[in-house]
Amino acid sequence: MEIKPIAIFRSPLEGKFGLPRQAGLAPGLRGTVVLDAEWRGDALRGLEDFDFVWLLWGFSLNRETPDRNPSATVRPPRLGGNERMGVFATRSPYRPNPLGLSCVRIERIDRAEGLLQVLGADLADGTPIFDIKPYVAYCDSHPDARCGFVDANAWDELEVEWPAELAETLAQADRAAITQLLRQDPRPQYQTDPERRYGIVYSGMDIRFRVDGRKLRVVEIVPAA
Repeated sequence: MEIKPIAIFRSPLEGKFGLPRQAGLAPGLRGTVVLDAEWRGDALRGLEDFDFVWLLWGFSLNRETPDRNPSATVRPPRLGGNERMGVFATRSPYRPNPLGLSCVRIERIDRAEGLLQVLGADLADGTPIFDIKPYVAYCDSHPDARCGFVDANAWDELEVEWPAELAETLAQADRAAITQLLRQDPRPQYQTDPERRYGIVYSGMDIRFRVDGRKLRVVEIVPAA
């Protein structure tokens, strides 16, 4: 079977660091699906009557080498990166086939231009999209389902502090989206040095921060290199 992208995703987040660990965790984060010319217009007809869609996409930022073979087990961040689980029991990006699936909220549709503006995506800028399907609650929602190790290992969000002089430099919507991203603690789980600076690149800005315990403090905003 041959599959090819039907769209590309545009996001203020260019790299993997800082991306939400799952779709929906940063509901204020805007992104846009830009359809190829052949799929603009009629291919989106009727989608305006839905609130959410599934995006099927490719992990285009994975570093692939000729000798790299997918592992049968991975270390989920939810387990602190210390315990292995079978790859099919996780949402790890390193899979037999590098395909991702995300449920996102529709914000706006432009059929003529082939644009689908969405909220809450966990995709980086430039991600290829292979398919779009409407979310249908009667068969896609299972609120009573068991969720394995996820149920037993709650993810504690960080408290995010903004110095007033930095908060004022950002539009309210951007600050809210960045805060949602930072609450998820984008650091690797083995990095806990409170003096270390980290940074996520958002819309050409390097948002730098430190984390001490469960408190994250934004310390600087500079143009991204």
